[in-house]
Amino acid sequence: MPTLQTLLLFATAALAVAVIPGPTMLLALANGMGGGLRRAAWGMAGANLGSATVIAVVAVGLGSLMLASAWLFEAVRAAGVLYLLWLAVQLWRAPVTDLRATLPGVAGRAVQGRAALLRSLGVALTNPKALLFFAAFLPQFVDPARP
Repeated sequence: MPTLQTLLLFATAALAVAVIPGPTMLLALANGMGGGLRRAAWGMAGANLGSATVIAVVAVGLGSLMLASAWLFEAVRAAGVLYLLWLAVQLWRAPVTDLRATLPGVAGRAVQGRAALLRSLGVALTNPKALLFFAAFLPQFVDPARP
């Protein structure tokens, strides 16, 4: 069990990282502003699924492999940059809609939700900041004596 000091340090670092907006947070804001609560919820589900996947990958040791392999880390970073640029172009080209005119039961709403989920999942999976954070802090809570 970690000490109270370790837990407080982890909580402070986690809060600092969470306060600094990253690509996942910016996409969550765009989903909420552009599609309302339902689309934002789909996006949050994708971001959480992506974060859980990154945590699982780090927990089984692939995070260390990626940190040890510069080219693999750069490939993930490049994939993230390309994906974010693609998202930026898609957002730039999207028509402006009056949110007050949209109805909750409009056909095709689920497609927008699935798109928000997939976009958020992609951003969360290719975010090197999340990989570095979890790779740096999760080992603090692992007892090497226990497999």
